[in-house]
Amino acid sequence: MQPTEYIWQNGEFVRWDDARVHVLTHGLHYGTGVFEGVRCYETGKGPAIFRGKDHFKRLRQSAELYYMDLEYSDEEFLQATKELISRNGLKSCYIRPVAFRGYGEIGLFPLNSKVEYAIAAWEWASYLGDDGKANGIRAKISSWRRMSPASFIPQAKASGQYLNSVLAKIESFKAGYQEAILLDENDFVCEGSGENIFVIRDGQIATPPLTASILEGINRDSVIQIARDLGYSVIERNVARAELFVADEVFMTGTAAELVPVREIDDHVIGEPGEITRQLQGKFDDALYGRAPEYAEWLDFVEADLPVEEKPAQV
Repeated sequence: MQPTEYIWQNGEFVRWDDARVHVLTHGLHYGTGVFEGVRCYETGKGPAIFRGKDHFKRLRQSAELYYMDLEYSDEEFLQATKELISRNGLKSCYIRPVAFRGYGEIGLFPLNSKVEYAIAAWEWASYLGDDGKANGIRAKISSWRRMSPASFIPQAKASGQYLNSVLAKIESFKAGYQEAILLDENDFVCEGSGENIFVIRDGQIATPPLTASILEGINRDSVIQIARDLGYSVIERNVARAELFVADEVFMTGTAAELVPVREIDDHVIGEPGEITRQLQGKFDDALYGRAPEYAEWLDFVEADLPVEEKPAQV
């Protein structure tokens, strides 16, 4: 990770090396925090945060599910992020907002520990690599199951819950794969360690539903809308493990990974990225980089709050 000059912490901009938390921070010991992964892209009209409002709305919803009252509004978080990007002179970057229980009391009861905040931004290429985006990745179905909704809240993007994904990620890495695919407690396909998954067969696109313990991905939602706008049928339904092996195409979506094709699963060859995946990937990239006016509402520009059509082109 390449450090930048500033981080936003608890309402102030501090130097990267000066950002601090106490060693008895509650979130460090018990995972009591929520976070988001957001990206900003360099467009022809300046840097723009992709669906920033939706990300901060989900941050707030995750916090509410874990009894955390956030003292900043979604708009205040968004404006702080814009200023952070501007202060650091970034054009394209990954953004990590986090809210967590700080130093207060040690013990499982969290409500006496004050909520603290931070937003960091840095340049970060696609999580699964440019080659993965171009040619597809190899994935392994993990022996670890996605956490059950009877034990956790899968719809919350909560820090402690990601130990589940960490185990799956390490297992796939040690076995020589680039990503893991987790099944849910009913043995249906759930998601990757940090991505939602889509399966294409006979021209129809399927993706696991919210009832399959998935995180309600913002890029997932974007790609579903794009696919339907292009005339494809997208069905949210349970997906059997074997469907992955006989699929015509498989791809994954996530803020860090963007849209990445899957060319092989458990040594079953899916093949090179297919026509539908390529079409969706191209249109999705157009939306991310401001080349698709029909999705301009998804862009929150860093340097101004004017509607996209009124923003002057950079020269």
